[in-house]
Amino acid sequence: MVQKAERVVAPRTPGRAGKPVGNVTRGTTNPNRMRRVDRWLTGPAAWRLRAATDPLVVDLGYGASPATAVELFERLSAIRPDVRVFGIEIEPERVRGAKPFERPGLSFRRGGFELPVPGNPVLVRAFNVLRQYEEADVGGIWQLVQRRLAPAGLFIDGTCDEIGRRVTWVALDADGPLSLSMSLRFGSFTLPSEIAERLPKALIHRNIPGERIHSLMQAMDKAWLESAPLASFGNRQRWTGMCQTLLDGGWPVQDGPSRWRLGELTIDWVAVAPG
Repeated sequence: MVQKAERVVAPRTPGRAGKPVGNVTRGTTNPNRMRRVDRWLTGPAAWRLRAATDPLVVDLGYGASPATAVELFERLSAIRPDVRVFGIEIEPERVRGAKPFERPGLSFRRGGFELPVPGNPVLVRAFNVLRQYEEADVGGIWQLVQRRLAPAGLFIDGTCDEIGRRVTWVALDADGPLSLSMSLRFGSFTLPSEIAERLPKALIHRNIPGERIHSLMQAMDKAWLESAPLASFGNRQRWTGMCQTLLDGGWPVQDGPSRWRLGELTIDWVAVAPG
């Protein structure tokens, strides 16, 4: 049974022993599934980790296998060798299974949204976790994690398909959502709006006429089709053309061609926030 947000955000003393906040997820995971979001964390968001006084990172709800937590540690170590990554899981058996993968800088422990780690993380990645809750739960869960962030810390709430071809995530700081990112593998879609089935929980039920996210999906498809002549130069050029068309049309698109060529699009949250 899914917990309601009121139970999730019940006051708790940081660091106090008690029942983890949250519910056991299905735990489905695959190696390299998070490569697209990790590429963003080591790209546009990397300055947060580099500037952190305490390079503490949490992989929240890593699933039945610790593979993606190990990959996160290895990728972040390339830009911050002293990074400390904690893999957090609510299911005890998953934690026991991950213990053999521990090494200096990488640890696993039982917990939930209360984040039972020593300190305030600069990055928290929770993928395919909140999608298993009710939409009404999301705001409370966000706030619970946001309260634990370090200054300039970032919470990533994302969703992806089984092998990481279609990926979306919301980036939040302590004050609220900042942006929505979408990343697709070229050749895995006909229209970019197919990403809608992998939108984060806060948006997936909002892809209906009258909502901002629906308008964005329509605008992406229109710009993609208009950029069809660029397909002769490859899908990277066509995607870049789509992003430029959106930007020229007034959508607050972030970053630039170097990110767009990766099949990535990041847009200000205000442009897609539920109405």
